[in-house]
Amino acid sequence: MTDRIIVRNLAVYAYHGVYDAEASLGQRFYLWLDARVDSSVAGRSDRYEDTVSYVTMCEIATEIATSQRFQLLEALAESIANALLDRLPRIASIVVRIDKPSAAIPAIIDGVSVEIERHRATPDVRIS
Repeated sequence: MTDRIIVRNLAVYAYHGVYDAEASLGQRFYLWLDARVDSSVAGRSDRYEDTVSYVTMCEIATEIATSQRFQLLEALAESIANALLDRLPRIASIVVRIDKPSAAIPAIIDGVSVEIERHRATPDVRIS
């Protein structure tokens, strides 16, 4: 499947990280969501009900990123990916990238990122 709905640079202010200062001060994070979908029905029908709403994708990701605290970007990305797959059944797979531009490390960098890809679980088919 090659159809994709992509959200780039969804900015959130949150409190993720290992260090105490990150928990108390917070910082900006950027979320990237790349949903693999079959958009052929929506393309033919031109009906909102036949697609995956990028507004809803943003709402779900923002809710998770701002209402929970994670030490690891991997855990934040996993939680977002699982919620999108659970709540939006038309998504076949999702790539979630979390950018942390103000990572607390002793180096001059533009930021760090974690990117994960998760696929909808398919039923276990057994041939007897």
